[in-house]
Amino acid sequence: MSSHKILDQRAMGIMIVVCMIWGMQQVGLKASADDVSPTLQIALRSGIAAGLVSMLILWRGTRLSLRDGRWKPGIAVGLLFSLEYVLVAEGLRHTSASHMAVFLYSAPIFAALGLHRRLPEERLQRLQWVGVALAFCGIVVAFLGGGTSTAAAANMLWGDFLGLLAGAAWGATTVTIRTSTLAAAPATHTLLYQLLVACVVLLSTALFLGQMQFDFTPLALGNLAFQSLIVSFASFLTWFWLLRRYLASQLGVFTFLTPLFGVVFGIWLLNESVDAYFLAGAVLVLLGITLVNGHTGVRRLLQAGRRSRVLQSATVLPLAGGESRVCEPVVACTSSSSNCH
Repeated sequence: MSSHKILDQRAMGIMIVVCMIWGMQQVGLKASADDVSPTLQIALRSGIAAGLVSMLILWRGTRLSLRDGRWKPGIAVGLLFSLEYVLVAEGLRHTSASHMAVFLYSAPIFAALGLHRRLPEERLQRLQWVGVALAFCGIVVAFLGGGTSTAAAANMLWGDFLGLLAGAAWGATTVTIRTSTLAAAPATHTLLYQLLVACVVLLSTALFLGQMQFDFTPLALGNLAFQSLIVSFASFLTWFWLLRRYLASQLGVFTFLTPLFGVVFGIWLLNESVDAYFLAGAVLVLLGITLVNGHTGVRRLLQAGRRSRVLQSATVLPLAGGESRVCEPVVACTSSSSNCH
């Protein structure tokens, strides 16, 4: 039997804060891109955060072991994590931070689809499939609605596509963690694997692409501190802590707030603009994510609404002794089954 729990109030509160942080990270990367490339930023923040996680592991008295075999899935999630952020960094060179936030955080859809095939407790229900369909319809609208009539539009479309691929890589990372021995590993160990591999891969990528320049401006240094300490260390560690304790398909119940925060921060801090097609597509994507990850709550609301309507239309019949009985309205039988009454 699975030991993972459904979301409680504490997890919901934590997820809201984490989503605000994640919604801000693309804005920070984009804002300081003129001083240091996003690829180099992510490489440096991964290296700094890896050092912090290593110190935390030592302080707790635990250590990585090659004997338990966890290094194999550890390397795998590290490579997927690296791929995700290579795509994010390159995508931000072509599209806006608000667009990247929406497409990157389509990840819960990909994670839910992957876990549906691998874990019985994560099987998608009918309402969740509706959410998947809505999300992909939203992606189509956001991608194709604005057209590609100009070079700038085509360039943004390419960046959006890279963001979507990054979301798929993040979803694959979640599936790998949940379906491997890392599911029982300390969150610090899983995070360290990801950060170490990401630092090596992204530094190599930045060097290969000639993106090693770093202008030591206050904006660049401040953003690097935020990305290292808050995003890559605190928020990612919190994410893996939650992932070990709660159902992965429900953990994203509030992740729809992340792209909302990303769009708001992008418009507010970077003066980015969004068109009607993108907004319509984003709404469909967010509705889809909500249905996929919050289907239990949605189903309860629908059931509560039906019960309320039944009670409102019920008939109260007087009985002997002053008592009364509430009788539900008769429902016409449209089935040929003898059990229908």
